[in-house]
Amino acid sequence: MSGRRIAVTGADGFVGRNLALRLAEIGDQVLPLTRTSTREDWFAAIAAADAVVHLAGANRPADPAEFDTVNAGTAALLVEAIGAAGRSVPVVYASSIRAAGDDAYGRSKRAGEEALLAHAARTGGRVYVFRLPNVFGKWARPNYNSAVATFCHNVARDLPITVNDPGAALSLVYIDDVVDAFLGILDRGGESGMVDVAPTYATTVGAVANTIRGFRTDRADNLIDAVGTGLTRALYATYVAALPPAEFSYPIVSHRDTRGAFSEMLKTRTSGQFSYFTALPGVTRGGHYHHTKTEKFLIVHGRARFGFRHMLTGETYEIVTDGDTPTVVETVPGWAHDVTNVGAGIMVSLLWANEVFDRARPDTITAKV
Repeated sequence: MSGRRIAVTGADGFVGRNLALRLAEIGDQVLPLTRTSTREDWFAAIAAADAVVHLAGANRPADPAEFDTVNAGTAALLVEAIGAAGRSVPVVYASSIRAAGDDAYGRSKRAGEEALLAHAARTGGRVYVFRLPNVFGKWARPNYNSAVATFCHNVARDLPITVNDPGAALSLVYIDDVVDAFLGILDRGGESGMVDVAPTYATTVGAVANTIRGFRTDRADNLIDAVGTGLTRALYATYVAALPPAEFSYPIVSHRDTRGAFSEMLKTRTSGQFSYFTALPGVTRGGHYHHTKTEKFLIVHGRARFGFRHMLTGETYEIVTDGDTPTVVETVPGWAHDVTNVGAGIMVSLLWANEVFDRARPDTITAKV
């Protein structure tokens, strides 16, 4: 569903900025309410809204009295504004898992829940309460929103981080999953009550700190962690989003000789490594075989001839390819192979190997094709 008018309280906060961007992507109009908004602004926005996402809150105020003023107080103001609008408006409320506790913050968030749920019971309106654990992701403020934001900001700048208790339990949820959950409940509706966000990651402060430190050291070693799924994927995205613009790029080593250049772009611990190389006209590279290692070549510029010879039978095979007809050429264990630039200009090839090169056990034996 799109084209809705969504009032977002706390629209300039960490979650609010992420949510507002996503709402704009799907064609919804955001009616933002922030700390500078007046009571009249609240009433006007709620009167015009098709739904409300209530994010406004205080979690680290200078004066603890702000917990009640902001957390409980804004929920009460929201109920009043909905009443003044004279119609039912669905509300998504970002509460906290600490609402189950008895500290000042938890009590204020629970008071907000109770005010909104009582409103729903009284009027038949719909209120969806999300008791969120620690939310992390891009645009979180260091030293404010979460330890993850602080760790990412500091490590990205080679600043120290403090971990008082590495074994301390930490429950995390990623910002994209939070936004997905909010949008999902707005789309499908349902009975008022508590709603969960999934997945929630159970980890420790020390494990998160070590993972984020590893992103920094891996980059220096031209390595990458398993960043494609789960918590590591989300932490990596958060870390990269914390990089200052001067860190958006970094150099890699280029090995050059009379044949051309060879550079390792990226190494992984479980999925091999990625490289590229160039060859001048008439130059042949390779001339070896592997027992176990496999490789995939892709010529992205120029023209190349791949030669193969079976190490036992002597059978030969040849493949000619070029950058205009993208073709992956795979090397096969037990076959000697080489690649020759048969074009008029420089040849450029991407190369993936299924394992990181190990100088102690290179599995690369010289043999002519």
